[in-house]
Amino acid sequence: MSYSSTHRAAEAAAASVAGNGARNSHGRLMQRTAWAAVGVAIFLILLKAVAYVLTDSIAMLASLADSALDVFASSINLLAIRHALTPADYEHRFGHGKAEPMAGLMQSAFIGGSVVFLGIESVGRLVAPHPIAHGSIAILVMAVSIAVTLALVTIQQITVAKTGSVAISSDRMHYVGDLLTNLGVVLGIVLSTQFGILEADPVIGLVVAGILAFSAWHVFRESYNQLMDRELPDVDRERIRDIVMRHAEVQAMHDLRTRAAGIATFIQLHIELDPALSLVRAHEVSDAVEKGIMAAFPNAEIIIHQDPAGLENPTPLAQS
Repeated sequence: MSYSSTHRAAEAAAASVAGNGARNSHGRLMQRTAWAAVGVAIFLILLKAVAYVLTDSIAMLASLADSALDVFASSINLLAIRHALTPADYEHRFGHGKAEPMAGLMQSAFIGGSVVFLGIESVGRLVAPHPIAHGSIAILVMAVSIAVTLALVTIQQITVAKTGSVAISSDRMHYVGDLLTNLGVVLGIVLSTQFGILEADPVIGLVVAGILAFSAWHVFRESYNQLMDRELPDVDRERIRDIVMRHAEVQAMHDLRTRAAGIATFIQLHIELDPALSLVRAHEVSDAVEKGIMAAFPNAEIIIHQDPAGLENPTPLAQS
C-alpha cells in the first residue's frame, strides 16, 4: 500500500472515531436531559397536586394535568431516546432512530386527550364559577414552577442546539407551553382572588387548552414528517448541493434524496464525473465530497454514487 493510500485510510479511521465520539457525547447529553425532564415533571406534579387540593382552582388543575402529562411524555421520551441510540443491528440496518418520532405521535395523542378534558372542565366552571381559596399559596407554587421549568427549558434548548434531537425538541415544546400555562395560572388566580373576577380562572383554563392543542399539532406534524421520510428543508438541500458542486471535478449532481430519523440524517445522491477519470480518482473525489457534507451534517449517513458525466439520464425527482 502506498503512503498516500495509507494516509487516506488513517484519515478515514480518525474521522470515524471522531464521528463516533461525537455521537456518543450527544447520546449522553440527550439521556441526561431526558432524565432531568422526568425529574422536573415528577416534582411539579407533586407540588401542583397539593396546591390544587388547597385552592380548588380550575387553572391550577389545568397546570396539574399538563404536568401529569409531562411525566408520561418525558418518560416515553427517555425510553425512546435510549432505544433510538441503540446501534444498528442485523434486523435494523438503518438504526432505531424512528423510535423518537413514534414517541412524538404518542405524545401528541395524549396532549389531545388532555385538551378535551380541560375544555370540558373549564366550560363547566365558566357556567358555575366559584372563588379560589389560599391564593397566596397558589401563587408561590406557580413561582417555583416557573423558575424550575425555565431552567429545564434552557437545558433542553442547549441540548437541541447540539444534537438536533426531535424527542428533546418535542419535550421542550411541552415545557415552553408550561411556562405560558404557569403565567396564565398566576394571572387567573390574581384576577379571581384580588379583583373578584371569578370567570378568569376557567377562562385561563380554556387558554391553556388552546396552547396545548397547538403544541400537540406541532409535535404530530414533526413526528409524522419523519415517519413518512419527508425530505429535509429546502435550505438544507441547497446547502448539500452547494457543498457537492464546490468540488472542482464534480460536473453535476442529481437524484438527491434526504430524510431524518431521530438524530440521524440520511443523504443519498449521484455525482457526475469526467468519464476518463480512473476508478481510484473517482473514489477520492467521492470521499472528498462526503467529507464536506459530513462537516455540515455530523450525524449523517451518506451514500454517493459516481456516474460518468453525460451517460445517464437522471431520475425525474422533483427538486433533485
